[in-house]
Amino acid sequence: MAALGRLAAGLCRALLRPGGPREAAAAGRRGVRALRRSPVRVLPPLKERGAAGEKQPSPKKPPPPPPPPAVERSSAGPGLWYEKAAPGDRRLGKVVTITKSKKFRDHHGKVLLEGPRLIKDALEAGAVPHTLFFSTMGHLKELPEAKLKQASLVKVKFEDIKSWSDLVTPQGLIGIFSKPDHSKMSYPAAQLISSLPLLLICDNIRDPGNLGTILRSAAGAGCEKVLLTKGCVDPWEPKVLRAGMGAHFRLPIIANLDWESLPSNLPAGIQVCVADNKDPRGADGTGSAPDSLKAPVKSKPKAALEHEDEEGEEGVCIPELPAQYYYESWTQTPAAVVIGGETHGLSPDALRLAASTGGKRLVIPVVPGVDSLNSAIAAAIVLFEGKRQLLQRHKQEEERQKFPVAG
Repeated sequence: MAALGRLAAGLCRALLRPGGPREAAAAGRRGVRALRRSPVRVLPPLKERGAAGEKQPSPKKPPPPPPPPAVERSSAGPGLWYEKAAPGDRRLGKVVTITKSKKFRDHHGKVLLEGPRLIKDALEAGAVPHTLFFSTMGHLKELPEAKLKQASLVKVKFEDIKSWSDLVTPQGLIGIFSKPDHSKMSYPAAQLISSLPLLLICDNIRDPGNLGTILRSAAGAGCEKVLLTKGCVDPWEPKVLRAGMGAHFRLPIIANLDWESLPSNLPAGIQVCVADNKDPRGADGTGSAPDSLKAPVKSKPKAALEHEDEEGEEGVCIPELPAQYYYESWTQTPAAVVIGGETHGLSPDALRLAASTGGKRLVIPVVPGVDSLNSAIAAAIVLFEGKRQLLQRHKQEEERQKFPVAG
């Protein structure tokens, strides 16, 4: 107030002097600048400032996030519980996506099975389940209850399974299992009783549908086991599993073998034969079949020809194998049959293995001009003929023991 009083008195005096208005205006501006000056901030001593800082409360920590909503669990039987997937639950889609990748299956050792029958066969054979996604309680009643206690059961909407299923008509049940180990499986007793000294070797079978059908034929014929060389499609791919119709859990399947280690998976004294659609009578069907089949026939598969064309290598050692029709006797000793892929045919390694065991080339005659048979069909023809011959030989041996020939 005193400052305002002095400012007013100075303005009055300036107005009364000559030239007073200009001086009054200048004095007013100085007074305004004086009024606009900020007050000086007085800081307390350092000790007092430190004490005041210590008394200030620390900033509050953010509150912890709310706990996740409780999982809705229900009973599916004595000691059996399942959880109901909440809206927006993405576990099914995530699991189905990653298990369809061969890289994931190899790295994490997980496979995807779909449908009550396939999952039931897997559980009864001793496969280890991790998670089962189902849409109705009826699906669980079709499965062995004791085996289900090892898995996490999740009930989802049928629409969710339908959106992720590869089947035209989804069956409402998807399971995630550990990749089965053939040495730890318990195969059906009926399969073991009907097993024959007959093995199947798949050479570059790359079509999933063909491989699944071949495995199914091998199980139906009573093969002892199936060996898959490197270059074959993964037997645990979903399409192979669907075409196999449970064959994966009825006989041992040993995959990803190289030709150097393959003989160690064969019993001693076995004879390896190769299936071939090329009739040695010639493309026109003329000539004497018996005479042609008596002489060894030099087999050069398509894979060897392509190899020569690409790299220009000549003189590839392709062994000569004696040829005969598939319905003639070739199961005098325990036998293995090699089936080649449709694209590349039999590999030179397959022919070398057959030659080293005294094997033969089994010819499936077709009408001249007709293309070679599908590899799955060729496998079924040769395997069931081998089964017929083995059973017939077994029957003859039994009769010989009952009625021994007098010396």
